[in-house]
Amino acid sequence: METKTKKLGIVAGGGILPQVLIEYCRHIGRDFFVIAIENNADPNIFTDQIPHKWIRIGQAGSGFKAFAEQKVTEVIMIGTIRRPSFSDLVPDLRTTAFFAKLGMKSLGDDGILRALVKEIEAENMRVVGIHEVIPDLLVKEGILTKHKPDKQALEDIKRGTQVALELGRLDIGQSVIVQQGLVLGVEGIEGTDELINRCAGYRRKGVGGVLIKLRKPQQDMRIDLPTIGTKIIENLHRSGMRGIAVHAGNALIVDEREVIKLADKYNMFVIGINPAEEKA
Repeated sequence: METKTKKLGIVAGGGILPQVLIEYCRHIGRDFFVIAIENNADPNIFTDQIPHKWIRIGQAGSGFKAFAEQKVTEVIMIGTIRRPSFSDLVPDLRTTAFFAKLGMKSLGDDGILRALVKEIEAENMRVVGIHEVIPDLLVKEGILTKHKPDKQALEDIKRGTQVALELGRLDIGQSVIVQQGLVLGVEGIEGTDELINRCAGYRRKGVGGVLIKLRKPQQDMRIDLPTIGTKIIENLHRSGMRGIAVHAGNALIVDEREVIKLADKYNMFVIGINPAEEKA
């Protein structure tokens, strides 16, 4: 059976990616159904023309039931999920059983996501990555912009890659900002945008810093890939940074043409890197 004929279940968090995927499915005529996560997904996306159901994070049971009723065979989890409040987490019976199965092990974000993937696939649905549906979203290797990183920027990228790989190995975050060899900040619970905002206050005189954003070494390609778009370029420019290095083939770029156009406007560089080569 061709992939296009398989009904797609979309678990939608925040950000623009759920809308990009929905519009793509509509464009190619692929059947889909969306589970929209309350307090995360953008309500403006979900008109009467979009088949969907809203649930809290703690209502996984309702989500599984809806996908089963809709005869979904493939599932994509896409978009950002903010740290839930207590009311968001109050579990239904299905979710209670899921957390009981996890036990009291100390699992990071990736561990919980991997366990959720197994749970979904136990329901006879296959979890796929958005790059399997829209492969053009993956960042290409090499310099994408007119502006190129100079010698100092390349050194900052190399330093940032070393830090980001270790950060990812510990399941802490995907991003780090380096300026003139100094690590201004690493991504934790706050996410990349807040990292950039925080580091703006730590900037030193001279050439600006570089954001390095990598997929975690143990991260499943199907879930939570690093993502950049025009918003991150605007934020970097506003914060006095001069470029971004992203994991080639392992990160997503939303609306590549506009991202490059905006970076060129601000004389910033965007480069897709291979961490193995940068680390050497």
